[in-house]
Amino acid sequence: MTPQLAARLAELGIDPQQLAARGLQEYAEPEALVVADSNAAGRIFELIAPAAVAWQRLRDAAAADGVTLFLVSAYRSIARQHEIVAAKLARGQNINDILRVSAAPGFSEHHSGRAIDIGTPGSPVLEQAFENTPAFAWLLAHAAEFGYTLSYPPGNASGYLYEPWHWCWQAG
Repeated sequence: MTPQLAARLAELGIDPQQLAARGLQEYAEPEALVVADSNAAGRIFELIAPAAVAWQRLRDAAAADGVTLFLVSAYRSIARQHEIVAAKLARGQNINDILRVSAAPGFSEHHSGRAIDIGTPGSPVLEQAFENTPAFAWLLAHAAEFGYTLSYPPGNASGYLYEPWHWCWQAG
């Protein structure tokens, strides 16, 4: 762990030993990112190149099967993750509660440029209700064909709450 990351964690009151006890992995930011997609509002989503191509193929295959998928989130910097956790602390949330739903800076799969949060029309984004959609059923059946796996299923070893929308490209 770099001194900068250790300082970020200390500033937020996060004990690195607690992260290690959960078996959480530190993720480095990639050297290069490409545009994987954009939304109607013009927001750009970036990933590492092979994960971006895999997302585009996955999205297009779903569309060919009548399932609409869109990105809610992709690459996120360590600095941005720090802002997210700090904002939750500022709202009075407990750090242990925060770390059940948000990764500590340096420990989010989003830092790797391989993780995506997926939405579908008609379903609230970043909510467990996504699991009841045809989009989620399609992802369970087909995402692995494109190298994507569900990162945080129910009861996951990482200690995060179930996130049916969060998928990470694992192919190498």
